[in-house]
Amino acid sequence: MINRILVLITGVLSLILVVISSKSNTTFFNTIIKEKDIVIKDPNSAETETLNLEDYVIGVVAAEMPASFNMEALKAQAIASRTYATYKMLNNTSDYDVVTGVSNQSYITITEMKEKWKNEFDKYYNKIKEAVNLTKGKVMTYNDEVIEAYYFAMSNGYTEEVSLVFNEKRDYLQSVQTIYDNNNIKNFEFTKTFTKEEVCSLLNIKCDILSFTNIKRSATNRVLSINVNGVEFKGTDFRTKLSLRSTDFDIKTDNDKVIITTRGYGHGVGMSQYGANGMAEAGYTYDEILKYFYKNIEISSI
Repeated sequence: MINRILVLITGVLSLILVVISSKSNTTFFNTIIKEKDIVIKDPNSAETETLNLEDYVIGVVAAEMPASFNMEALKAQAIASRTYATYKMLNNTSDYDVVTGVSNQSYITITEMKEKWKNEFDKYYNKIKEAVNLTKGKVMTYNDEVIEAYYFAMSNGYTEEVSLVFNEKRDYLQSVQTIYDNNNIKNFEFTKTFTKEEVCSLLNIKCDILSFTNIKRSATNRVLSINVNGVEFKGTDFRTKLSLRSTDFDIKTDNDKVIITTRGYGHGVGMSQYGANGMAEAGYTYDEILKYFYKNIEISSI
């Protein structure tokens, strides 16, 4: 009898330990998220604010994706935004979960939505709220873990493998072709003109001459590195310093002018928002869109 009791106790304890140790388990993160709203921080302030997660997602979708986009694209964006926020909540190491700016996810308040949409506020707010409500609690998971759901505005025709941009290993963030990101989209190609002095100043290099050499590109044509006047820059750093739309760029010089033409907009990792809208317009559903951009994921509920 005593042996049976010991076996029963051992079994119960083992089950408890499995649940406690399984931080990646769906039930575990359900408990974490349901007991906690999201804490957001303005990048220009030390103050934080606590919001209902779904209300926060409405504000993110309103800031991150054009409200005129197809409903299926908006649903995909809602899940990507909720997933990104949930990942941050589960991996939080500070007194807030996310920054309400481009370093994490942009977010706008209802007041800002009214300023943005003016007479079309009701139409667009209700549309985005519907997209969020129809996907309420849904997040993307990979091997039972909430994924780091990167996304961006517009690709150059291909998304980029995550390690080449963020130096991370994520099996679900691979390069895929995005045929709906093309010259049919306004500003797919965008040209920006600098003076040579402006380029040298922004790069903080000497400017007796200006030469661009040893340009190395990834398989998706994005610049991995570039040598300017003998100084090597990562393509991502070069883009940031010159405020370029993407790392897929060509450079021409004309006397004192430097003419840089980019293709696409954003870091290139994860879901292309314009690509998602193109897929939605072609008849793809939100889950088909997400499973195209994020490989081998599942859509789970929290």
